[in-house]
Amino acid sequence: MSLLNQIRDAGIIGAGGAGFPTHVKLNTKADYIIMNGAECEPLLRVDQQLLESYPDEILRGFEMVARLVEAKDAVIGIKGKHREVIALLQKRIAELGFSDYIRVGILPDMYPAGDEQVLVYELTGRIVPETGIPIDVGCVVCNVETVLNIYKASCGKPVTEKYITLAGDIPDRMTVRVPIGTSIIDVLKLSGIENFESYAVIDGGPMMGPILTDMKGCITKKNKGFIILRRDHPLIRKKSCSIDNARRVNRAVCEQCRMCTDLCPRFLLGHNMQPHKLMRIANYMMDDHSGEAMSLLCCQCNLCEYYSCPAGLHPRLNNLAFRTKVNARGERYQSENRQYEVRAAREFRKIPSKRLTARLGLTEFDQQAPLNDRLMKTDRVRIMLGQCVGAPCEPIVSVGETVTAGQMIGRIQEGKLGAPIHASIDGKVVNITEEYIEIGGE
Repeated sequence: MSLLNQIRDAGIIGAGGAGFPTHVKLNTKADYIIMNGAECEPLLRVDQQLLESYPDEILRGFEMVARLVEAKDAVIGIKGKHREVIALLQKRIAELGFSDYIRVGILPDMYPAGDEQVLVYELTGRIVPETGIPIDVGCVVCNVETVLNIYKASCGKPVTEKYITLAGDIPDRMTVRVPIGTSIIDVLKLSGIENFESYAVIDGGPMMGPILTDMKGCITKKNKGFIILRRDHPLIRKKSCSIDNARRVNRAVCEQCRMCTDLCPRFLLGHNMQPHKLMRIANYMMDDHSGEAMSLLCCQCNLCEYYSCPAGLHPRLNNLAFRTKVNARGERYQSENRQYEVRAAREFRKIPSKRLTARLGLTEFDQQAPLNDRLMKTDRVRIMLGQCVGAPCEPIVSVGETVTAGQMIGRIQEGKLGAPIHASIDGKVVNITEEYIEIGGE
């Protein structure tokens, strides 16, 4: 079986949060393949820990996928501050005989270094066009955990588990390995907190992650971490603002200082993303459809909202409101630019990670979250049928059927974009709904 088919059958999707089916992304040819080890969101630790714990497996998987897309250059993007991990990778690259093909690309300790378009520019000097993706400039980007899953797929092992960082205002910070489908609340309780009434949970990193509204859900292939903070923390209050409230505050206070634009990572790459203009259109109720379409260029990194604006306003929510409106009209952004040039001030407007962490009020929680590589035990899982970009899977098991960990239980619908799902524990299928397959351990 070809590597691409092994990746497809293993149900691999982007493990960094986007969730795009990996077998579709890798069905191409590229000049560069980039492993995204930037992990630029404060407090998250998974990528660095996996690189330190499984360097050989990850490097072998990276070499395989680089050959698959016929890349001329394979680059591991990692921040220079991770000196020990970099030294380990360089040593293993040499010892595995990959020195003529795989190299480590050093990234600045800034946010958002892990944004695909920022990453591509930092490591290759190429600028992804507006509304484009890395392959438009000959690049393919894969997350570290995704590459580890590719190596496992080459050994016949499907995706049945996930690495999750637990961080924030909690007694026990850690990174854990859990079966896909494990109850989220059971994972959260590993933090040392039993009662979450006075806490809020951010699903993902503190910048881009939303507040978790249902702790009764289950772990999917896309989860990366949970940031647990008290409900009165300023970041939780900021994330709790609705679009309607944001509009009222924006209209009353915005002074058009344009700091949201001047520090926007996409604007600094030469794109036409200008949040201050979208604030102007909203605040003065201007009829400007072409201006509103600019919102489609926003990567939702939240830098404008959580760092740049001196008045603490909500440019990102304003962008999101316009994006929703533009999408509802079925419109697309029409780029007038074909030659992109990085703004001259970009080098002086990179946001240091430590300063961002301090601005978020998270410095005291920016501590180690040691990896516990012992698989968490659970006797019941709910495997979601839709865990990735595309259509949900079709169940191929029945209630009452006994399954084993690693067995495919849902397949891609004919002609649809998606990725299959597999049982993550041994047990019996106890329930099948339109949303999930539930397995009870024996």
